[in-house]
Amino acid sequence: MSKYGIGQPVLRFEDPRLLRGQGRYINDVNLPGQAYAVFVRSPHAHALIKSIDVEEARKAPGVLAVYTGHDVVADGLGMPKANMPRKRPDGKPMYAPQRPPLVTDRVRYVGDPVVMVVADTLAEAKDAVDLVNIDYEALKSVTSTADTVKPGATAVWDDCPDNISCFTERGNKAAADEAIKGAAKVIKRRYVITRVHAQYMEPRGTLGVYDPGEDRMTLYADVQYPHRVRNMLAQNVFKVPESKMRVISGDVGGGFGTKGWQYIEHRLTLWAARKLLRPVKWTCERSEAVMADEHGRDNIGEIELALDKDNRFVALRLNMLANIGAYVGSDRNLLSPFGMIGTVLGVYLIPKAYINIVGVLSNTNPTAPYRGAGRPEAIYLIERLIDDAARELGVDRVELRRKNMLAESALPYQSPVGPFYDCGQFEKNMDMAIKLADVAGYAARAEESKKRGKLRGLGIVNAIEQAAGTAQPEYAEIRFNPSGTAALLMGTKNQGQGHETMFKQILNERLGIDPGDVQFIDGDTDRVAFGMGTNGSRSTVLGGSALYGAAEKVIAKGKRIAGHILEAGEQDIQFAEGAFRIAGTDKSVSLKQVAMAAFNPTKLPKGFEGGLYENATYLGEKDTYPNGCHICEVEVDPDTGEVKLDRYAVVDDVGTVMNPTGLKGQIHGGVAQGVGQILSEQVVWDRESGQLLTASFLDYAMPRADTMCSMEIKSNPVPTKYNPLGAKGAGEAGTVGAMPAVMNAVLDAVAPLGVRDVAMPATAQNVWRAIQQATKQGAVG
Repeated sequence: MSKYGIGQPVLRFEDPRLLRGQGRYINDVNLPGQAYAVFVRSPHAHALIKSIDVEEARKAPGVLAVYTGHDVVADGLGMPKANMPRKRPDGKPMYAPQRPPLVTDRVRYVGDPVVMVVADTLAEAKDAVDLVNIDYEALKSVTSTADTVKPGATAVWDDCPDNISCFTERGNKAAADEAIKGAAKVIKRRYVITRVHAQYMEPRGTLGVYDPGEDRMTLYADVQYPHRVRNMLAQNVFKVPESKMRVISGDVGGGFGTKGWQYIEHRLTLWAARKLLRPVKWTCERSEAVMADEHGRDNIGEIELALDKDNRFVALRLNMLANIGAYVGSDRNLLSPFGMIGTVLGVYLIPKAYINIVGVLSNTNPTAPYRGAGRPEAIYLIERLIDDAARELGVDRVELRRKNMLAESALPYQSPVGPFYDCGQFEKNMDMAIKLADVAGYAARAEESKKRGKLRGLGIVNAIEQAAGTAQPEYAEIRFNPSGTAALLMGTKNQGQGHETMFKQILNERLGIDPGDVQFIDGDTDRVAFGMGTNGSRSTVLGGSALYGAAEKVIAKGKRIAGHILEAGEQDIQFAEGAFRIAGTDKSVSLKQVAMAAFNPTKLPKGFEGGLYENATYLGEKDTYPNGCHICEVEVDPDTGEVKLDRYAVVDDVGTVMNPTGLKGQIHGGVAQGVGQILSEQVVWDRESGQLLTASFLDYAMPRADTMCSMEIKSNPVPTKYNPLGAKGAGEAGTVGAMPAVMNAVLDAVAPLGVRDVAMPATAQNVWRAIQQATKQGAVG
């Protein structure tokens, strides 16, 4: 077995240059003569724009231009729009207000862009921004998800007075209603999942360039889907052929879904560059990011679980409000949690189910996919509900799960709300995790905590997610050079996951090519022919499978060349371990030698097309379903409400493991983001004024190194048969399980005090308040 092949703990090839500061992030890209853009953003959550005075700003030193939305409209720039066939609950068409790049009449959230200033230097642009005078008439706003549909709520858009954009439903409502009506027990809860921001290490940025000689635009940007961004800009905004638009995405300092595709700054810097005939650069500052970016999560689920007299699950019903913000700029603003809520049934047999999700508009930033994109929300709901059911029924939570878990023999299984689980060992995952976490020793640890005046809690959850969606294909190309080295071009886009290492491992496994002989290329629409980018844990599954297909084509063509070199029939040539051999003999020729021969006409069969460069486009047959079990222990100080993460264990099934070291890194990062949402992170607006209260790290509390604890991680891979690699995806698995595991552990700790719920995030203040409220209610009772 090769030390670089699939399954080997290869250290990341990309890390040395990054650690030496040789990465090429968006802010490292600078061009001669570039100008700098700064945006004037609304300080109001909701206000009429009575006037915009930019004359003084235009006169300021170094200012090249000051643009308003009227300038954009005059130039006829288009706007993307949502195309999903959604309706409102009343049967009317979906209300999906497009997002203008610069607002002219009415701002609808704090951060809504109104004016763009371009100057010779960044300092001059910032100075000029202070000279822009906008007269606003403040209006009432609505930022709370629950408030959006209350009678008398402020309408974000006048022609949508109830703030309801659209809805989607799954399952059989009548069957679920009937089953719940006839059930022996029904457990009903309301869970609020708060809004968060991705807070990547590298804030967004863009550099727009226009070449008048070629009449062509180039966008440098830290995006996850370069080809989709190019297509959107060319087709929907500038209305030019794709050949007139190039997008280059270099190193990306974290994306997590939030750097998906279209943002208004992309089109505006390109537009300004074309008007000014100078490159125009915009770099988002950390204090601007929460105002400028799309957000994640923010929904409320009212969920019911029906059980029979033997505590077997018979039905589930979910009604959810999902806050989609002020605009629906594209379909991506409707993806989370709408598209991925089907796994709300978890790994359990629930015969009848109905899901209804209503998307509501608010005076907030639009929401979009953020690590998990609906899957963490789904598992949070079901796993919280099962723990609450166990407490209410007085039964063991592990045994309640075990009794209702889908057995391996029951797979493949078609869920009543859409997902198709093809394979997995759910009960084995849980048993392995219980052993890994030493749950048997939990009682002793809890007693030791009690002696120190602390409360210990245990969270045990089973997670599953829908990944690697089959709606879009992925592309890979292997391009050999005359020297026998190769270039590997991928349509996916790395944002720190270690794609270069993983894809080189797949290439080494299939073709035996030394990783040092391979140049890795992604993120450039001129160099890579096609690609749908990276999201939804799709890169290994779809990109890796496309690479596998391209490698198969290389082998097929190589056999013909090898047969000619070895003077044997193509049918007698076998390929293994990087070499072509005549079956049953020791006569062989290496792939590198074959690749070199491919460019030498004297070594090719007569009439044979020379060169060795193959590509493949792969479309998955079915979605994949990574799954696992997370177990968390916390300590809670009952006097202060402080929560300390103490132990964490994960057993995950991501199908075939490409790189165990990389996999652990993905799980560590995913868990950290789940822990952050549960213990500290939240985007908050003042409920009355709509003012953003968490624009900086002074108020938006990120998890730190001392927030986390050591993790124990093991794999229980059950490869899927629906792609050639057997991979299921790993990018979001950590977050999916972490959110309910941590919250369930917190609630388990404080449940003996009578606490039934703790507001997310479970900050010391929120936990302390829940304890105080329960204590008062207990005293009254």
